[in-house]
Order: sequence, then structure tokens, then C-alpha cells
Amino acid sequence: MRSTLTVLVRTSAVLVLLAGLALLATVVVVPRLAGATPYTVLTGSMRPDLGPGTLVVVRPVDPGTVAVGDVVTYQLESGEADVVTHRVVEVQHRVNGTLWFVTQGDANPVADAEPVRPEQLRGEVWYSVPHVGRLHDLLGAQSRAALTLLAVVMLSGYAVTMFAGAARDRRDRRDGGHRAAEPRRRATAGRP
Repeated sequence: MRSTLTVLVRTSAVLVLLAGLALLATVVVVPRLAGATPYTVLTGSMRPDLGPGTLVVVRPVDPGTVAVGDVVTYQLESGEADVVTHRVVEVQHRVNGTLWFVTQGDANPVADAEPVRPEQLRGEVWYSVPHVGRLHDLLGAQSRAALTLLAVVMLSGYAVTMFAGAARDRRDRRDGGHRAAEPRRRATAGRP
């Protein structure tokens, strides 16, 4: 009975460890390696697919490749921090050769009032993770870095513990369980 419980606990721990690593990779590692940027959806304008609290990971895109139906993130004003994530509903080629994009939130009845210029584009939505954006916003950049480091240290420590336990179990099985069968001797100070 005890070995079944031990296996169940270890299996659960490994699954939690893998889920934590997958979440960490999805939110921090993959975007950083790919040159992408995570953003949090704050409004319901892109419901039902991208509701409030969804983390969207946006990777840079060549404006010439943006097409109708693509979901893009753009600056409200060029050079400003505020961004919007909406779907492209029209690509306009102006007479002077410039490219403009008309965007609209999926839940909005009309297109956005101002078209988007290529220099405003931050990128195209690569992937999204529902509800994780809330945690992303709750933690600042420094807190996320500290939490990531803490998670790496804790997960590494846990992995070392698991490997050490597995090595001990293999050694005990190899020795035929003799260590477990040996009686413990008590110190009898003062007795012959």
C-alpha cells in the first residue's frame, strides 16, 4: 500500500513539475528566444477568442505580409507604450504607395476609427494563453524575473531530490534490500 501511495505522489509531483515548466516556457522562455513580446488583453473587444486576462504573445511581422484576418498588436500612437490587439479587416494601398490597415475588435460592431500605419505595428499574435495574462500583469518585470529565478531554483532542487531518491531506490534493490532488513542496534552505554 505504501509503495502505491509513493508512486502516486511521485507521479503527481512529476506532472506538477512538468506543468510548471511548460507554463514557464510558454510565458517567459519561448517569447524571449523568439524575439516576441507578451501582452495582456485588458478589454473584451476580442471576445470570444481573446477575452480579458488572456496573455497574447506577439512576434514581429513584416507589414507587407499582413493580410485580412490576421490579429495584430499595434501602438495607438507611434512611439507610445499603449497598444491594441485587433483583427485586420482591410488592407489599404494608398496612392502614394503607403500601406494602411483597418482593424476591428471581434466583439466590436464597427471598425476602429483610425487606420494603422506600418510603423505602429508591434507584430502579429503568435499564440495566446487564456487567464495567464492576469498573473503576468499582477507581477511587474522585476517580480517576474525574481519569480522565474525562484522557480528554476526550486524545480532544480526538486529534480535533484527526485534523482537522489531514485538512485537510492536502485541501490537498495541492487543490494537485495539487505540494508532495510538489517536490525538497528541500540547503544547500550554502561552495560556489558
